[in-house]
Amino acid sequence: MEEQETANRPGKILIMDDEEMFQKVMTSQLAYLGHETVIASDGGEAVEQYKKAMAAGDPFDLVIMDLTIPGGIGGKEAVGMLLDLDPQAKVVVSSGYSDDPIISNYTDYGFMAAIAKPFKFQELKEVLSQALS
Repeated sequence: MEEQETANRPGKILIMDDEEMFQKVMTSQLAYLGHETVIASDGGEAVEQYKKAMAAGDPFDLVIMDLTIPGGIGGKEAVGMLLDLDPQAKVVVSSGYSDDPIISNYTDYGFMAAIAKPFKFQELKEVLSQALS
């Protein structure tokens, strides 16, 4: 399958981020690529959204999680909670702290990919292609 086709295969994606502007940009970019998005502001909300989707028989194809949520549950803790619920969960970590060791060694923490903020549209498409293939 071509990268473009894979990136455009419609998926249901959960975005966990506390920044409203990032949420809007991601929702817009993912909608442009044909994906359905659901927003969560922190890890606790993301886990609840994931549980609801599983219970409804309409699970998420991918979760994109911010590593750091001030005053909330961030990606490092939330990915473990998601993998406890669904060991097959596909979770990508995103962070503005590109020097964080979790970004360099994301698989050690349960993530399948990492993307450093701010990222280009093409970088997002590449991560989606990898994650949704």
